[in-house]
Amino acid sequence: MITGSILGFAGWTMVACFFVGLGIYDFRTDRQAEVGFWANAKTPPMRDVKAYNRAVGKLFMVYGIIFFLLGTPLLTGNALLLMLSVAGIMLETIACMAVYIIGIQGKYEKK
Repeated sequence: MITGSILGFAGWTMVACFFVGLGIYDFRTDRQAEVGFWANAKTPPMRDVKAYNRAVGKLFMVYGIIFFLLGTPLLTGNALLLMLSVAGIMLETIACMAVYIIGIQGKYEKK
């Protein structure tokens, strides 16, 4: 049981590291193109591309850190805590989408 919990947590941590790494890349990029947020969707033109990319990078970094923290109950092997982790991820993802639409896209999109 403990090895399964550790293996699950290791996978969870790799996904969290992916999001943090993506956020760092987006935050530090010098590209003059907007980074994508939605899968398979073209990002609308932004007024300040660099500021937009930095904001999306910060969002992904925060998402990855919270994702990691929500995965720590995997180490306990407690099913109830695991359900709280899954519910937390759903709420975090919805909050992330809301922050992007209302905060980031609303602030930087060309009108």
